[in-house]
Amino acid sequence: MSNTTICAISTPQGTGGIAVIRISGCEAFAIADKIFVAKNGQKVAEMQANTVCFGNVATLDEVLVAVFHAPHTFTGEDTVEISCHGSIFIQQEILKLLLANGCTLARAGEFTQRAFLNGKMDLSQAEAVADVIASSSAAAHRVAMNQMRGGFSKELRALRAQLLDFVSLIELELDFNEEDVEFADRVRLLELADTIGVSLTKLVNSFSLGNVLKNGIPVVIVGETNVGKSTLLNHLLHEEKAIVSDVHGTTRDVIEDVVNVSGITFRFIDTAGIRDTTDEVELLGVERTFQKIDQASIVIWLVDATKFNKEIDTLADKIVPRTVHKKLLLVINKIDKLNMEEQLILEKEFLPQIKADHIYLSAKYHQNTEKLEAALLQAANLTRYNEQDVIVSNVRHHEALCKAHEAIRRAEEGLRTNLSGDFVAQDIRECMHYLGEITGEISTDEVLGNIFRKFCVGK
Repeated sequence: MSNTTICAISTPQGTGGIAVIRISGCEAFAIADKIFVAKNGQKVAEMQANTVCFGNVATLDEVLVAVFHAPHTFTGEDTVEISCHGSIFIQQEILKLLLANGCTLARAGEFTQRAFLNGKMDLSQAEAVADVIASSSAAAHRVAMNQMRGGFSKELRALRAQLLDFVSLIELELDFNEEDVEFADRVRLLELADTIGVSLTKLVNSFSLGNVLKNGIPVVIVGETNVGKSTLLNHLLHEEKAIVSDVHGTTRDVIEDVVNVSGITFRFIDTAGIRDTTDEVELLGVERTFQKIDQASIVIWLVDATKFNKEIDTLADKIVPRTVHKKLLLVINKIDKLNMEEQLILEKEFLPQIKADHIYLSAKYHQNTEKLEAALLQAANLTRYNEQDVIVSNVRHHEALCKAHEAIRRAEEGLRTNLSGDFVAQDIRECMHYLGEITGEISTDEVLGNIFRKFCVGK
């Protein structure tokens, strides 16, 4: 445990409501007693664990003080939480008192870092704390909570235990090399390596889903100028994010924002209308449109219902080839301008030209936009996501898993080709090393500093 006692406001500073100031460390109780006077005369150091006492901090405020005893706390240290009124002045004055009486202001992520250093959680669980705080959708929250509760760590520990047994047998065999004793059955070891490789492959492949759940599914809205892309974006976001005008080429740059649909985050990207132009700025916008199509998971191709055939002929060759491995939604806008007969002609004669799901809507009058949201949820294809599945959403974890996967595959190849046991053992140990980097069993101060500085102060 650290000898330093830290303090921080653990809820956002504001002008109303309740704020919580948290103190953690070996002197937490003694420092709290220097500034807090209980109504019943009880000292903080004498309070039972997990109890609350009412009193005053100097003449500043009436507060509630909660006491938690080590090691049964978030940080593993003695902890005091002072609940005061949310006035910024009160919060700052209490912090000043604490600092004057021996506390040190906590750095970003220091509470969670202490929890890690004191063995309350491993590094992957600590990182999940930040993901829980930052989660912007129900799906992202579920993934982060599963990781924080140790689902990912449990799987990694099981893999490392298997690898340890694996390498122990091979190294024991190396110790008795002169006696020509075989402790490790190569066939069984190859089966074990293959099983571990399959598990690692599953974890590596889960990152594409985890990244989407964490950061949102990128959805690009493309089409010619003045088909209603900005109007549709504004409606989906429920705010006037993009400028809407009858003037062609109004949107010249990419406009991006996120929205939550039924617990799934979508990152919508409005782009410049695709058309031939001599305007250099607009031309750059069109080039960025094609870049965003390449980066997106879902492409909404918005067309004007009154100019459907012309726009399909003009843009099909530019859009369709870029969406071969993506989900393409053909959205026919301004349907309010078509009568039933014109809609039937469009349905029979023109729509079969494009092999894509299609939706009729009027972005201006908000007609059928709920059908577009339903289509987006279906296109996201998250039905394969089981809440109990271990999903990797952290870039650092993914990189380490990829390296671990490469190492176990080398070990497999070495076993198949009867490579010397010391080389196979080296590959297995390398695999264990990268798994240990994820959980923090193998870490450096530089790595830890980089991880925890991204946290908010007070957590």
